[in-house]
Amino acid sequence: MRVALFLTCVNDTLYPGTGRAVVRLLNRLGVDVDFPRQAEPLAHRFADVFADYDAIVTPSGSCGAMVRELYPRMGRRAEAEGRGSSLAEAIAKVVPVTYELTEFLVDILGVTDVGAYFPHKVTYHPTCHGLRSLGLGERPRQLLAAVKGLELMELPGAEECCGFGGTFAMKNADVSASMGRDKVAAAVSTGAAALRTADNSCLMHIGGIIRRQDEDIRPLHIAEILASTEDEPLT
Repeated sequence: MRVALFLTCVNDTLYPGTGRAVVRLLNRLGVDVDFPRQAEPLAHRFADVFADYDAIVTPSGSCGAMVRELYPRMGRRAEAEGRGSSLAEAIAKVVPVTYELTEFLVDILGVTDVGAYFPHKVTYHPTCHGLRSLGLGERPRQLLAAVKGLELMELPGAEECCGFGGTFAMKNADVSASMGRDKVAAAVSTGAAALRTADNSCLMHIGGIIRRQDEDIRPLHIAEILASTEDEPLT
């Protein structure tokens, strides 16, 4: 008998011993256990759903990096392992037109002043995926600099990671929390009313620490600031 193991991400990340035990147990009972690749069908579906659009825009640096960096690797691996070229061909159509929000605004629409209004002091954390994987560079800062009323405060140690990193935060919880506290302390030291990033995964991590420490600073995604106007201000 041949079965597929659906391990779930919680077991895979937090309790990997459970998965190993299941495989050992079933193998001992004469069952052939397979661990099917679940990411490849998702990549195929992504390509199918977004194939007919001129551009694909995401407000997440980490998800943008997944599409732009990891999907092509998956396609190459599928070919190398003899599973054909269909995945590589499908994602080749969508990868070049997938953009993080700020690079879409600056590079594709050619705008930095989007008519935003946010009369507050703001500090900016450049997320790791946006900084290192996507190379967003100065694009987010250019957009913030053009926001009417906004005063951009420099964040000490801005390029240091906040400590989230998906599974990193689970596997290295103490280190992750310590890095997050350092990031919050740096943000608070600027006197800013809001801490801005372009990735909600980082905001979730940083925001949780802000709430637990009861700090007087608000975590915000850049889209919320850029969408705020004098007629329809962010509340």
